[in-house]
Amino acid sequence: MTTKTYVGRHLLQSDRNAALLVEVLRSCIRARRFQLHDFVIMPNHLHLLITPSSDVTIEKAMQLIKGGFSFRLRRETDYAGEVWQRGFSDHRVRDLDSLDNHRRYIAANPVRAGLATLPGQYPWCFATLAREKDAHAPQS
Repeated sequence: MTTKTYVGRHLLQSDRNAALLVEVLRSCIRARRFQLHDFVIMPNHLHLLITPSSDVTIEKAMQLIKGGFSFRLRRETDYAGEVWQRGFSDHRVRDLDSLDNHRRYIAANPVRAGLATLPGQYPWCFATLAREKDAHAPQS
C-alpha cells in the first residue's frame, strides 16, 4: 500500500515524525491489527507491505495508521494542518514472485530518491530498524 502526505508536504522527513509513525505502526502490530512485512517512510509518502488480521479490512488498517499518526502528530507537536492526502493505493500480492517484487520496490525507493546509496541503508525502512532491534536484543 502507498499513501501520501497532504499536497506532498515533507511531514515525514524529520526523525521525530518518522519515529512517531514507527510507533504508530508498532502499536497496531502489538494490537494484532495487521502483520507488517516491509515498509519505508519517505519524506512525503509511505509504502507498506501488510497482511491485515481477519477482522480488519485494508481500509481499516490504513485508517488506524493514518488516523493514529495524525492524532499523535497534532497532540504531540501542535501541528494544525492536514496530514494525509485522501485515500491510498494498494496492490495485492498474488505469489512469492509478486512479494519479492514489492519488497525490492520498497527497498529501492530511498535509493531512487537519492536518500541512500544502497537498499537497506535508509534509516526509516524495515530492514534498518530490524537490524537495530536485533543489535539491541539481549544475547542468550
